[in-house]
Amino acid sequence: MRALTTSLLLLAFSARLAFAADDPLASRAQVEQLAANLAAELSRLCPPAQPGDQAAFDRCRHALWEDSTLRRSLTPIVLWGRVKDSDPDARLKETNLTQFAPDVLTGMYVPLFMFNGKHVVEYLPAEQLFRVTLETAFRNRLPPGQFPYPFWHEDAKWTAYQGANAVLLWIDPKTVKVKVGQYTNRAPNKPIVSSEFVRAPKFDGKWMWTDADGHEQPQATLFDGLFRPDNPYAAKLDVAYKDFALKLRDGQCLDCHVPNNPEKMKKLVLLQSPAHAAAEITRVMEAVRKDKMPLDQTGIEAPLDEPIKKALLQEGAAFEALVKAAKAWEKDRGKSMGSVPGAPAKKP
Repeated sequence: MRALTTSLLLLAFSARLAFAADDPLASRAQVEQLAANLAAELSRLCPPAQPGDQAAFDRCRHALWEDSTLRRSLTPIVLWGRVKDSDPDARLKETNLTQFAPDVLTGMYVPLFMFNGKHVVEYLPAEQLFRVTLETAFRNRLPPGQFPYPFWHEDAKWTAYQGANAVLLWIDPKTVKVKVGQYTNRAPNKPIVSSEFVRAPKFDGKWMWTDADGHEQPQATLFDGLFRPDNPYAAKLDVAYKDFALKLRDGQCLDCHVPNNPEKMKKLVLLQSPAHAAAEITRVMEAVRKDKMPLDQTGIEAPLDEPIKKALLQEGAAFEALVKAAKAWEKDRGKSMGSVPGAPAKKP
Protein backbone atom coordinates (compact mmCIF):
# COMPACT_ATOMS: atom_id res chain seq x y z
CA MET A 1 0.00 0.00 0.00
CA ARG A 2 2.83 2.40 0.89
CA ALA A 3 4.48 1.69 -2.48
CA LEU A 4 1.19 2.35 -4.28
CA THR A 5 0.70 5.63 -2.39
CA THR A 6 4.23 6.73 -3.30
CA SER A 7 3.62 5.89 -6.96
CA LEU A 8 0.38 7.87 -6.99
CA LEU A 9 2.08 10.87 -5.41
CA LEU A 10 4.85 10.73 -8.02
CA LEU A 11 2.29 10.54 -10.81
CA ALA A 12 0.42 13.51 -9.40
CA PHE A 13 3.65 15.49 -9.07
CA SER A 14 4.62 14.64 -12.65
CA ALA A 15 1.18 15.69 -13.85
CA ARG A 16 1.55 19.05 -12.09
CA LEU A 17 4.94 19.57 -13.71
CA ALA A 18 3.53 18.70 -17.14
CA PHE A 19 0.62 21.07 -16.62
CA ALA A 20 2.99 23.86 -15.56
CA ALA A 21 5.12 23.27 -18.64
CA ASP A 22 2.06 23.57 -20.90
CA ASP A 23 0.58 26.54 -19.04
CA PRO A 24 2.12 29.77 -20.38
CA LEU A 25 0.98 31.70 -17.32
CA ALA A 26 3.16 29.47 -15.15
CA SER A 27 6.17 31.51 -16.34
CA ARG A 28 4.51 34.88 -15.80
CA ALA A 29 6.69 35.74 -12.79
CA GLN A 30 9.84 35.07 -14.83
CA VAL A 31 8.52 37.12 -17.74
CA GLU A 32 7.58 40.02 -15.48
CA GLN A 33 11.03 39.94 -13.89
CA LEU A 34 12.70 39.96 -17.31
CA ALA A 35 10.45 42.82 -18.42
CA ALA A 36 11.35 44.82 -15.32
CA ASN A 37 15.06 44.15 -15.88
CA LEU A 38 14.85 45.17 -19.54
CA ALA A 39 12.87 48.31 -18.77
CA ALA A 40 15.34 49.31 -16.06
CA GLU A 41 18.35 48.64 -18.31
CA LEU A 42 16.91 50.55 -21.25
CA SER A 43 16.00 53.56 -19.11
CA ARG A 44 19.51 53.54 -17.61
CA LEU A 45 21.46 53.09 -20.84
CA CYS A 46 19.11 54.93 -23.21
CA PRO A 47 17.35 57.57 -21.10
CA PRO A 48 15.39 60.53 -22.48
CA ALA A 49 17.65 63.02 -24.27
CA GLN A 50 17.48 65.52 -27.09
CA PRO A 51 16.50 63.63 -30.28
CA GLY A 52 19.72 64.74 -32.00
CA ASP A 53 22.12 64.03 -29.11
CA GLN A 54 24.85 62.00 -30.83
CA ALA A 55 26.76 61.27 -27.61
CA ALA A 56 23.66 59.88 -25.90
CA PHE A 57 22.96 57.72 -28.94
CA ASP A 58 26.55 56.42 -29.02
CA ARG A 59 26.47 55.51 -25.32
CA CYS A 60 23.18 53.67 -25.74
CA ARG A 61 24.35 51.88 -28.88
CA HIS A 62 27.64 50.73 -27.39
CA ALA A 63 26.06 49.44 -24.21
CA LEU A 64 23.22 47.53 -25.86
CA TRP A 65 25.46 45.98 -28.52
CA GLU A 66 27.91 44.75 -25.89
CA ASP A 67 26.96 42.25 -23.18
CA SER A 68 23.56 43.75 -22.36
CA THR A 69 20.58 42.04 -20.78
CA LEU A 70 18.60 42.87 -23.91
CA ARG A 71 21.09 41.21 -26.24
CA ARG A 72 21.25 38.11 -24.04
CA SER A 73 17.45 37.96 -23.91
CA LEU A 74 16.88 37.83 -27.67
CA THR A 75 16.34 34.60 -29.57
CA PRO A 76 19.06 33.72 -32.15
CA ILE A 77 16.73 35.03 -34.87
CA VAL A 78 14.55 37.95 -33.81
CA LEU A 79 11.87 39.68 -35.87
CA TRP A 80 11.42 43.46 -36.02
CA GLY A 81 9.01 45.89 -37.63
CA ARG A 82 6.22 48.38 -37.10
CA VAL A 83 2.72 47.59 -35.97
CA LYS A 84 0.56 47.19 -39.05
CA ASP A 85 -0.75 50.60 -40.11
CA SER A 86 -4.02 49.37 -41.57
CA ASP A 87 -4.80 47.10 -38.61
CA PRO A 88 -3.00 47.79 -35.29
CA ASP A 89 -4.53 44.63 -33.83
CA ALA A 90 -3.28 42.40 -36.65
CA ARG A 91 -1.70 39.10 -35.66
CA LEU A 92 2.06 38.87 -35.92
CA LYS A 93 1.75 36.26 -38.65
CA GLU A 94 -0.18 38.81 -40.72
CA THR A 95 2.44 41.52 -40.25
CA ASN A 96 5.49 42.06 -42.44
CA LEU A 97 8.57 41.78 -40.22
CA THR A 98 12.31 41.77 -40.82
CA GLN A 99 14.61 39.01 -39.57
CA PHE A 100 17.68 40.12 -37.59
CA ALA A 101 20.43 38.61 -35.52
CA PRO A 102 20.60 40.01 -31.95
CA ASP A 103 23.67 42.16 -32.65
CA VAL A 104 21.93 43.99 -35.51
CA LEU A 105 18.82 44.77 -33.49
CA THR A 106 20.77 45.95 -30.44
CA GLY A 107 23.48 47.73 -32.45
CA MET A 108 21.42 49.61 -35.02
CA TYR A 109 17.68 49.68 -34.29
CA VAL A 110 16.78 49.70 -30.58
CA PRO A 111 19.35 52.46 -29.80
CA LEU A 112 17.33 54.81 -32.02
CA PHE A 113 14.77 54.90 -29.21
CA MET A 114 14.82 56.38 -25.69
CA PHE A 115 13.13 54.88 -22.63
CA ASN A 116 11.85 56.02 -19.24
CA GLY A 117 11.36 52.60 -17.63
CA LYS A 118 7.56 52.65 -17.68
CA HIS A 119 6.16 49.42 -19.07
CA VAL A 120 3.17 47.10 -19.09
CA VAL A 121 3.17 43.29 -19.31
CA GLU A 122 0.22 41.36 -20.71
CA TYR A 123 -0.41 37.89 -22.08
CA LEU A 124 -1.99 37.62 -25.55
CA PRO A 125 -3.65 34.18 -25.88
CA ALA A 126 -4.02 34.52 -29.66
CA GLU A 127 -0.23 34.88 -30.04
CA GLN A 128 0.62 32.62 -27.08
CA LEU A 129 3.19 35.25 -26.17
CA PHE A 130 3.64 37.91 -23.53
CA ARG A 131 3.78 41.48 -24.80
CA VAL A 132 5.85 44.08 -22.97
CA THR A 133 4.93 47.65 -23.93
CA LEU A 134 7.65 50.19 -23.14
CA GLU A 135 7.09 53.94 -23.37
CA THR A 136 9.54 55.53 -25.78
CA ALA A 137 10.51 58.32 -28.17
CA PHE A 138 12.53 58.23 -31.39
CA ARG A 139 15.80 60.04 -32.14
CA ASN A 140 14.55 61.63 -35.35
CA ARG A 141 17.22 64.39 -35.48
CA LEU A 142 20.31 62.24 -35.82
CA PRO A 143 22.39 62.61 -39.02
CA PRO A 144 21.04 60.44 -41.87
CA GLY A 145 24.02 58.08 -41.68
CA GLN A 146 23.08 56.99 -38.15
CA PHE A 147 19.94 55.25 -39.41
CA PRO A 148 20.45 51.68 -40.73
CA TYR A 149 18.95 52.73 -44.06
CA PRO A 150 16.82 55.65 -45.32
CA PHE A 151 13.64 55.08 -43.31
CA TRP A 152 12.15 57.92 -45.36
CA HIS A 153 12.00 55.72 -48.45
CA GLU A 154 8.39 55.21 -47.34
CA ASP A 155 6.42 58.09 -45.85
CA ALA A 156 4.33 55.85 -43.59
CA LYS A 157 7.42 54.19 -42.12
CA TRP A 158 9.21 57.50 -41.46
CA THR A 159 6.06 58.92 -39.87
CA ALA A 160 5.63 55.87 -37.64
CA TYR A 161 9.27 55.98 -36.53
CA GLN A 162 9.20 59.72 -35.80
CA GLY A 163 5.96 59.49 -33.84
CA ALA A 164 6.83 56.28 -32.02
CA ASN A 165 5.58 56.27 -28.44
CA ALA A 166 6.01 52.58 -27.59
CA VAL A 167 8.32 49.67 -28.30
CA LEU A 168 6.75 46.22 -27.98
CA LEU A 169 8.79 43.18 -26.97
CA TRP A 170 7.10 39.82 -27.48
CA ILE A 171 8.37 37.16 -25.06
CA ASP A 172 7.96 33.42 -25.53
CA PRO A 173 6.75 31.95 -22.19
CA LYS A 174 8.49 28.64 -22.90
CA THR A 175 11.97 30.09 -23.34
CA VAL A 176 11.46 33.45 -21.59
CA LYS A 177 13.22 35.06 -24.56
CA VAL A 178 12.25 37.98 -26.78
CA LYS A 179 11.39 36.66 -30.25
CA VAL A 180 9.70 39.72 -31.81
CA GLY A 181 10.11 43.48 -31.40
CA GLN A 182 7.88 46.21 -32.82
CA TYR A 183 7.46 49.95 -32.65
CA THR A 184 4.23 51.91 -32.84
CA ASN A 185 2.91 55.45 -32.72
CA ARG A 186 -0.50 54.25 -31.59
CA ALA A 187 0.07 53.66 -27.86
CA PRO A 188 -2.13 55.72 -25.49
CA ASN A 189 0.80 57.68 -24.02
CA LYS A 190 2.62 60.60 -25.61
CA PRO A 191 6.25 60.13 -26.77
CA ILE A 192 8.47 60.60 -23.72
CA VAL A 193 10.43 63.34 -25.53
CA SER A 194 8.67 65.84 -27.77
CA SER A 195 10.21 66.65 -31.13
CA GLU A 196 8.99 68.33 -34.27
CA PHE A 197 8.87 66.01 -37.24
CA VAL A 198 11.72 66.20 -39.71
CA ARG A 199 10.54 66.45 -43.27
CA ALA A 200 11.59 63.34 -45.16
CA PRO A 201 14.42 63.94 -47.63
CA LYS A 202 13.74 62.87 -51.18
CA PHE A 203 14.71 59.20 -51.50
CA ASP A 204 16.89 58.63 -54.54
CA GLY A 205 16.66 54.84 -54.52
CA LYS A 206 20.11 54.32 -52.97
CA TRP A 207 20.34 52.28 -49.77
CA MET A 208 24.00 53.24 -49.38
CA TRP A 209 25.60 56.45 -50.59
CA THR A 210 28.72 58.64 -50.43
CA ASP A 211 28.36 61.93 -48.54
CA ALA A 212 29.82 65.32 -49.46
CA ASP A 213 33.05 64.51 -47.58
CA GLY A 214 33.55 61.27 -49.52
CA HIS A 215 32.52 58.98 -46.66
CA GLU A 216 30.34 55.95 -47.18
CA GLN A 217 26.92 56.06 -45.57
CA PRO A 218 25.00 54.90 -43.61
CA GLN A 219 27.90 55.00 -41.19
CA ALA A 220 25.96 52.81 -38.77
CA THR A 221 26.06 49.86 -41.17
CA LEU A 222 29.86 49.93 -41.50
CA PHE A 223 30.41 48.71 -37.92
CA ASP A 224 31.64 52.23 -37.17
CA GLY A 225 31.65 52.70 -33.40
CA LEU A 226 30.73 49.09 -32.65
CA PHE A 227 33.94 47.16 -33.16
CA ARG A 228 36.92 48.48 -31.25
CA PRO A 229 39.09 50.89 -33.26
CA ASP A 230 42.04 48.49 -33.13
CA ASN A 231 40.08 45.48 -34.41
CA PRO A 232 42.38 44.25 -37.20
CA TYR A 233 39.49 42.85 -39.23
CA ALA A 234 37.04 45.78 -39.15
CA ALA A 235 38.39 47.73 -42.14
CA LYS A 236 38.70 44.54 -44.19
CA LEU A 237 35.03 43.75 -43.64
CA ASP A 238 33.80 46.71 -45.67
CA VAL A 239 36.07 45.80 -48.59
CA ALA A 240 35.04 42.14 -48.44
CA TYR A 241 31.39 43.14 -48.40
CA LYS A 242 31.81 45.22 -51.57
CA ASP A 243 33.20 42.18 -53.38
CA PHE A 244 30.40 40.03 -52.00
CA ALA A 245 27.74 42.62 -52.88
CA LEU A 246 28.81 42.58 -56.53
CA LYS A 247 28.12 38.84 -56.61
CA LEU A 248 24.83 39.37 -54.77
CA ARG A 249 23.80 41.71 -57.58
CA ASP A 250 24.90 39.20 -60.21
CA GLY A 251 22.73 36.61 -58.48
CA GLN A 252 19.81 39.08 -58.29
CA CYS A 253 19.80 38.72 -54.48
CA LEU A 254 19.56 42.48 -54.02
CA ASP A 255 16.41 42.60 -56.12
CA CYS A 256 14.51 41.18 -53.14
CA HIS A 257 16.57 41.53 -49.96
CA VAL A 258 16.28 45.30 -49.60
CA PRO A 259 14.20 47.45 -47.21
CA ASN A 260 11.32 48.29 -49.55
CA ASN A 261 10.62 44.53 -49.74
CA PRO A 262 9.48 44.42 -53.38
CA GLU A 263 8.31 40.81 -53.04
CA LYS A 264 6.30 41.64 -49.88
CA MET A 265 7.88 38.81 -47.92
CA LYS A 266 6.39 38.26 -44.47
CA LYS A 267 9.88 37.54 -43.07
CA LEU A 268 12.31 39.81 -44.88
CA VAL A 269 16.10 39.31 -44.77
CA LEU A 270 18.20 42.41 -45.53
CA LEU A 271 21.53 42.15 -47.36
CA GLN A 272 22.06 45.68 -48.70
CA SER A 273 24.74 46.76 -46.18
CA PRO A 274 27.82 45.18 -44.53
CA ALA A 275 26.25 44.94 -41.06
CA HIS A 276 22.96 43.47 -42.30
CA ALA A 277 24.71 40.93 -44.53
CA ALA A 278 27.21 39.99 -41.81
CA ALA A 279 24.39 38.99 -39.49
CA GLU A 280 22.82 36.72 -42.10
CA ILE A 281 25.89 35.47 -43.99
CA THR A 282 25.91 31.93 -42.58
CA ARG A 283 22.23 31.38 -43.39
CA VAL A 284 22.62 33.00 -46.81
CA MET A 285 25.55 30.75 -47.70
CA GLU A 286 23.55 27.69 -46.67
CA ALA A 287 20.61 28.81 -48.80
CA VAL A 288 22.85 29.33 -51.85
CA ARG A 289 24.53 25.94 -51.40
CA LYS A 290 21.12 24.25 -51.27
CA ASP A 291 19.69 26.32 -54.15
CA LYS A 292 17.05 27.82 -51.86
CA MET A 293 17.56 31.27 -53.35
CA PRO A 294 16.88 33.22 -55.47
CA LEU A 295 13.18 32.75 -56.26
CA ASP A 296 11.68 33.26 -59.68
CA GLN A 297 8.65 35.45 -60.44
CA THR A 298 6.26 32.72 -59.27
CA GLY A 299 8.07 32.29 -55.94
CA ILE A 300 9.69 29.00 -56.93
CA GLU A 301 13.37 28.36 -56.20
CA ALA A 302 15.47 29.12 -59.28
CA PRO A 303 19.01 27.67 -59.09
CA LEU A 304 21.77 30.11 -59.98
CA ASP A 305 23.93 29.65 -63.04
CA GLU A 306 26.95 27.64 -61.94
CA PRO A 307 29.60 30.38 -62.56
CA ILE A 308 27.53 32.93 -60.58
CA LYS A 309 26.89 30.45 -57.77
CA LYS A 310 30.59 29.58 -57.58
CA ALA A 311 31.65 33.24 -57.44
CA LEU A 312 28.96 34.04 -54.86
CA LEU A 313 30.07 31.18 -52.63
CA GLN A 314 33.73 32.18 -52.99
CA GLU A 315 33.24 35.85 -52.09
CA GLY A 316 30.66 34.94 -49.46
CA ALA A 317 33.07 32.54 -47.78
CA ALA A 318 35.73 35.24 -47.60
CA PHE A 319 33.25 37.70 -46.08
CA GLU A 320 31.94 35.08 -43.64
CA ALA A 321 35.46 34.22 -42.48
CA LEU A 322 36.21 37.89 -41.76
CA VAL A 323 32.93 38.33 -39.88
CA LYS A 324 33.75 35.38 -37.64
CA ALA A 325 37.33 36.54 -37.11
CA ALA A 326 36.27 40.10 -36.21
CA LYS A 327 33.67 38.88 -33.72
CA ALA A 328 36.07 36.35 -32.19
CA TRP A 329 38.68 39.09 -31.76
CA GLU A 330 36.10 41.33 -30.06
CA LYS A 331 35.09 38.52 -27.73
CA ASP A 332 38.66 37.71 -26.74
CA ARG A 333 39.54 41.39 -26.37
CA GLY A 334 36.49 41.94 -24.23
CA LYS A 335 37.54 39.17 -21.85
CA SER A 336 41.01 40.62 -21.44
CA MET A 337 40.03 44.32 -21.22
CA GLY A 338 36.48 44.31 -19.88
CA SER A 339 33.26 44.69 -21.79
CA VAL A 340 33.49 48.38 -22.64
CA PRO A 341 34.92 48.95 -26.14
CA GLY A 342 37.22 51.76 -27.14
CA ALA A 343 36.07 55.10 -28.47
CA PRO A 344 34.03 54.95 -31.67
CA ALA A 345 36.15 54.59 -34.75
CA LYS A 346 36.29 57.66 -36.96
CA LYS A 347 36.28 57.64 -40.69
CA PRO A 348 39.49 58.99 -42.19
